[in-house]
Amino acid sequence: MPFRPSARQLEYFSALAEVLHFGKAADKCNVSQPTLSSQFKLLEESLETVLVERSAGVVSLTAAGERLLPMARQVLENLDEFVLAAKAGQGNLGGLIRLGVSSTFGPYFMPYLLPILKQAYPGLELYIREDRPGLLEEQLRSGVLDCVMTPDITRSDQIEDRILCHEAVVLAVPRTHPLAGVGVIPVSMLRGEKLLSLGQGFRLHNDVQELARAAGAEFRQDYEGTSLDAVRQMASIGMGLALFPAAYVASEFGKEPNLLLKRVEGVPLNRTMSLAWRKGSSRAGHFEKLLSLSREAVLSMQIDGVTLPPDGSTKDT
Repeated sequence: MPFRPSARQLEYFSALAEVLHFGKAADKCNVSQPTLSSQFKLLEESLETVLVERSAGVVSLTAAGERLLPMARQVLENLDEFVLAAKAGQGNLGGLIRLGVSSTFGPYFMPYLLPILKQAYPGLELYIREDRPGLLEEQLRSGVLDCVMTPDITRSDQIEDRILCHEAVVLAVPRTHPLAGVGVIPVSMLRGEKLLSLGQGFRLHNDVQELARAAGAEFRQDYEGTSLDAVRQMASIGMGLALFPAAYVASEFGKEPNLLLKRVEGVPLNRTMSLAWRKGSSRAGHFEKLLSLSREAVLSMQIDGVTLPPDGSTKDT
């Protein structure tokens, strides 16, 4: 590895060039003269370049010293800017957060969170990536993302996670379906029914699969949707029944006249949304504050079926 001057060595060089006296330069840098002299000599030896002339107590810059001094001062200025930028980021959760959000949750939650974040940390830059939970978790582990909001996260010794909220999942039934008149549907009444789903990689895909297995229903893998909107449209024209999370229902079902929402009895239909980051991250404090603000956003949603965990706090930790 090539030699790199230390910041202190460049500080000694800059001070010496300013006062042209070893003793005064040492006072300016709050070190002893032998310390400054020995470090400056090491700098010259390592660079194989004489930076100052010394004769009869008079110090002057050599041609090489004159040429290198502006560069040394620029390096020190850049280091100062580096520290200032870091300190500025401390007041804005690090300045930038690369956040991954499940595409079945983010579009219906972020409009509540973003104004709260903007008010609390106006200088924060937020890079948001929506994707399937499995891909988000992979990008979190690889360092592409700083943290993720995802349902029913896969537990790992590489990931630290905190519960953001619990979200109910309900069954959508066409108005013309025989089950439309049933208030709460026993799971046994779904035997033989066709169930629609999102594609693989979504947690709802697994939920539908488990419901079909428990009920003896038909899991329609030949008609898997790429989005909740696509699944809703398929269900509305009678292609099958479908599961939808509460935040999506609150956002999108006001314009859906052809489907009725039903609770299924006999199986737990809900999901747990979590905020997760890499275990041991030095930014854990930032993510804990993001979690606190995210829980405030959950409260502001006022949606039936979206609830904080029992010990959920809206205060910064």
